[in-house]
Parts: sequence; structure tokens; C-alpha cells
Amino acid sequence: MKTIEVDEDLYRYIASHTQHIGESASDILRRMLKFNAEQPVQNVQPLSAVEKAPVARQRDSVRVIRELLLSDDYSDKKKSVERFMLILSTLYSLNSESFSQTTDTMHGRTRVYFAGDGQTLLASGKQTKPRHIPGTPFWVITNTNTDRKRNMVEQIMQDMKFSANFIDKVCGTI
Repeated sequence: MKTIEVDEDLYRYIASHTQHIGESASDILRRMLKFNAEQPVQNVQPLSAVEKAPVARQRDSVRVIRELLLSDDYSDKKKSVERFMLILSTLYSLNSESFSQTTDTMHGRTRVYFAGDGQTLLASGKQTKPRHIPGTPFWVITNTNTDRKRNMVEQIMQDMKFSANFIDKVCGTI
């Protein structure tokens, strides 16, 4: 028997399909994948490249963010706003379409959080302190508390389909 590591959300999904106490993860997966115990797994057709692409892309995205969090550039940042800006820039580089869709709908009661220019953000509040997100066409308000910055990153990462556990780790570094 081999041991593999899976993300927390994937483990919860597999465990949620348990039908009886003591059922092993292998039994659950065999049932979900419609394998029987006698069927040799090596005769199963491999996934096509198209089916593999989203998983590979997601793993690459996680790797990119992990590398950012471990980088000297990130660890040298003493202020949360500086780390916030680096994370936003990285998220945009990973999936600009999802980033754009999420930020278009993200706003507070009276404030707009993201815009294509600083003037739009200033118009939604005098003390917004807009800053340009490097490498993107976006500006973001920076005069928010750290929890609000974490909430913004969390919402973007959720829409980009990162695992909840990983999102918590990233937000905890801001």
C-alpha cells in the first residue's frame, strides 16, 4: 500500500462519500471511480491532456504563491499593505480574468475597493489612499485595516478555486 498526500478539501470530499464505518479511502475511491476489486487499475485509460490541465494549472498556481511567500522580497516587507500588494499582483498574474471578474463586484457599503484608476477610488472616499497594483491595470484602496485586506485576498482566492486551507495560510501572512 502506498501513501499519497491530498489537499484538505479533497480529503473532506472523499470522506464525505463514506458509506459505512471503517470504509477505507481506497474503497471509497474505487466505488467513486467505478473500479471493482478484481479490475486491474493499469487497464484503465489515462486522463487526456485536456482533463489533466486544470489540476496541473492549480498546482502551478499554488507553487507560485508558495514561492512568493518564501521569497526574500516578500519576507523583507514589514508593512501589511506591501505584502497585500505583492499578493494581489501575483494573483492577477496567475489568472487575470478571474481576478478582474471578482474585483469588479468587490466593494464596501460606500467605497469601491478596486478600479482602473486612482481617481475613481478617491471619488468613493477621501481617505482611500489608492495605490496601483504592480503589473496590473488595477488600483486598490489601501486605507483599510489588515482584516479587510485579508478579506479581499480571501474572496479573490476563493473565486480562483484555491483550497480553504491554503487561503487561510496566505491570508495569515498579510
